[in-house]
Amino acid sequence: MKIAIVANTAWYVANFRLNLMAALREAGHEVIAIAPPGEDAARIESAGFAFCSWPLSGRGTHPLRELAAVCTLRRHLHLHRQSVDWVLSYTPKGNLYAALARTGLPHCRQIANVSGLGSSFLAGNWLTRVVHALYRLTFRRIDWVFFQNEDDRQLFLRGRLVEARRCERIAGSGVDLQRFTPMPLPPDEPGQGRRVLMVARLLGDKGVREFVAAARSLRQQALRAGHPLPRFTLLGDPAADNPTAIPPQERAAWQAEGVVELAGYEQDVRPWLMRAHLVVLPSYREGVPRTLLEAGATGRPLVATDVPGCRDPVEHGVNGLLCAVRDPEALAEAIGRLLALPRAELSAMGQASAHKMRTEFAEAQVIGRYLERLNALSDRH
Repeated sequence: MKIAIVANTAWYVANFRLNLMAALREAGHEVIAIAPPGEDAARIESAGFAFCSWPLSGRGTHPLRELAAVCTLRRHLHLHRQSVDWVLSYTPKGNLYAALARTGLPHCRQIANVSGLGSSFLAGNWLTRVVHALYRLTFRRIDWVFFQNEDDRQLFLRGRLVEARRCERIAGSGVDLQRFTPMPLPPDEPGQGRRVLMVARLLGDKGVREFVAAARSLRQQALRAGHPLPRFTLLGDPAADNPTAIPPQERAAWQAEGVVELAGYEQDVRPWLMRAHLVVLPSYREGVPRTLLEAGATGRPLVATDVPGCRDPVEHGVNGLLCAVRDPEALAEAIGRLLALPRAELSAMGQASAHKMRTEFAEAQVIGRYLERLNALSDRH
């Protein structure tokens, strides 16, 4: 069969789906990627997969431009003698537009993955009503829907956006346990504070401002008490094309203040995880964040907000702590509790993280569910 992986960025495909694409190819399928152009397209092609450029704006809402994007995607799915048999779609626009593009193509079937709802789904404005209507219209045409957390699945079921008999929850995107293996915590250096790491795009919705505020509070507390100052690092893409991106002048002010190290984007986060004593993600809502899975698999204690997706990899008090969302004080308290733990207790939390990722969130399990579902649905057709 010919299978297309559809998402709203080449970065998403390259970072989250290359192992799945390789497994599908090993199973005898032809696999292509369809996404907007970007530097990560070269990574996809170097892995031996065809890349089809799809002009799509992540934040665009102009009806004619969005319709043009759907039409372009339809052409990719229905090339002469190369028609796609299955679409595996990701991200809100990838899921919705692939379902619309398949209209009138009965041979082309779809498995969607709800990895997050997006700001438009939750905003409560006119665009939210349009998005809900699109989900109600399109998800009836989709053969199967994977949800990355149970909260999102229940939300779609209550809204009658999907049928219970055609959906299930899987363990997020999973984590590659061959690349992310347990590492001991870095040493506690005399006169130096422990290192706290956040890995995320620099978006307001990721809780970046709360992280900076918590860092400022904890460093001030340490300074007053005469303790070594904890060190905070923010690793991530500025994501300037996103509506909630942190403005450059605000980032520059943080850099000048020196409370948080802004390290930019790194394709390989493992060296940064190796230097961290704990990893934090105060996001407002997620599918299941890969950053927490990778940090957990590396053996790092976790601090996250008690919201859909973020709470899945964190067992409160076992491998980390959960705190209230949009609350810098609650975040600072949670981080401070872990920073104050004796090294043996902090290390035990990290070991519990690695065990949880190995038993519940292995990427091989997620890939296995895809292969099983594809085979089952193809046999029934």
